[in-house]
Amino acid sequence: MAGNDYYSILGVNRNASEREIKQAYRRLARRYHPDVNPGDKSAEARFKQINEAYEVLSDKEKRQKYDQFGDQWQYADQFARAGRQQAPFWDFSQGGTKVYFGEDEMGSLFDDLLRGFTTGASSRRVQPRRGRDVEYPLEVTLEEAYHGTTRTISLEDGKRLEVKIPPGVKDGSRVRIAGKGGGGYGGVRGDLYLVISVKPHHLFQRRGDDLYVGVAVPLVVAMLGGEVQVTTLRGKLALKIPPETQNGRAFRLAGQGMPHLGNSVRGALLAKVNVVLPTNLTQQEKELFKQLGQLRSG
Repeated sequence: MAGNDYYSILGVNRNASEREIKQAYRRLARRYHPDVNPGDKSAEARFKQINEAYEVLSDKEKRQKYDQFGDQWQYADQFARAGRQQAPFWDFSQGGTKVYFGEDEMGSLFDDLLRGFTTGASSRRVQPRRGRDVEYPLEVTLEEAYHGTTRTISLEDGKRLEVKIPPGVKDGSRVRIAGKGGGGYGGVRGDLYLVISVKPHHLFQRRGDDLYVGVAVPLVVAMLGGEVQVTTLRGKLALKIPPETQNGRAFRLAGQGMPHLGNSVRGALLAKVNVVLPTNLTQQEKELFKQLGQLRSG
């Protein structure tokens, strides 16, 4: 991607931290993702640039080479060997730094460069080289994270791929799809990593593998005991309320939370009591509450 600066593509300065680079990548990847911009070729090209820039700047060793050699960072090792030649033959300048090449080293470098753009142009055999890993941001609902799901996504080359999201994923989970990342020499592809984010839910709050939900309990049931229905991600569940249950009390329902990624263990569901006071009282009900108040005050 000659002519484009990786730092400018991600919108960060050259002293940016790893965290800043990752945040910038995720923000831009969501914005220019092919699924968000269907049919937009410019957004697709931008998405490829963003992934390429992140692949280099997120790797400490590659970033160091890029900072020194710019667009030719892949040939940093050849540059270093050439710099040790005693008699300079060629002189390339990169970012104000001159690197000298001996004649033999220059021929080897041109062979390597030629192999990167043509096939069969060199008498030396091209060695397979693994392609880069690619991150793909993917948002799922809490229900999808609970049950697991499948999605069809668009790859960088425009192809469509159906992927499986296992039960138990959470914010930041990385699902590896082997051999579906960037292409390399000799057909050896890198891996694709689905970076998961889970949408907030209107009923449940998630903390690790545990879920929290509010449950409405009528005042009479809270005072005298009874049974109420609790909403879970698998449907309704009966919950016994003991007499004199206080507002805000939480009941722990083991095994009713989120599945743990990678095994069959499940967290708990914590049902928090929200006592519901009666409204539109009849005159008789008001009298009964007055009597209760007098008894309690006595």
